[in-house]
Amino acid sequence: MPRVLLILALVATAFWVYTIVDCAVQPATRHRGVSKGVWLVIVILLPVLGGLLWFTAGRTRASAIAKMRAPDDDPEFLGGLRAKSEQDERIRRLEEELARLDAEDDDDTRPPAGTAS
Repeated sequence: MPRVLLILALVATAFWVYTIVDCAVQPATRHRGVSKGVWLVIVILLPVLGGLLWFTAGRTRASAIAKMRAPDDDPEFLGGLRAKSEQDERIRRLEEELARLDAEDDDDTRPPAGTAS
């Protein structure tokens, strides 16, 4: 029985230390609810319970942060803009070419100057 308690105490201590380090190294954007300092106090004063609270309620997943990214920080959005810009440029060139061809057709179908139609 004392060995089981010793093992549980070691596991709880390792979990407590891991939770403190995890809470301390996370950027402020990954803390939910209260500030980073308050989470550290909760985790330190309530070793196992504070750690469980940190992992269930206080820590935001990285995937959730990726979803909250601003458009100018999103590579997919920026790539889409680049592709749209390239499409717009191609459409502009084609429209200019069509306008030039239409102008040439209009010149070819006009009667020469000075002749009656």
